[in-house]
Amino acid sequence: MEINTLIERINELSRKQRSVGLEEWERDEQEALRQEYLAFIRGQVHQTLVQVKGPHQ
Repeated sequence: MEINTLIERINELSRKQRSVGLEEWERDEQEALRQEYLAFIRGQVHQTLVQVKGPHQ
């Protein structure tokens, strides 16, 4: 899933959670999306560190 689409859906679920609450399947979806987002961010940080440090250090 594209990162912007992922963020939009996470935000949509967050707004719904604050207003009317989430059903169990929506909470499960929200957690899965958050984990996917975190994995993406971790990958970006790792890639940045490799570029700064260099591949052979």
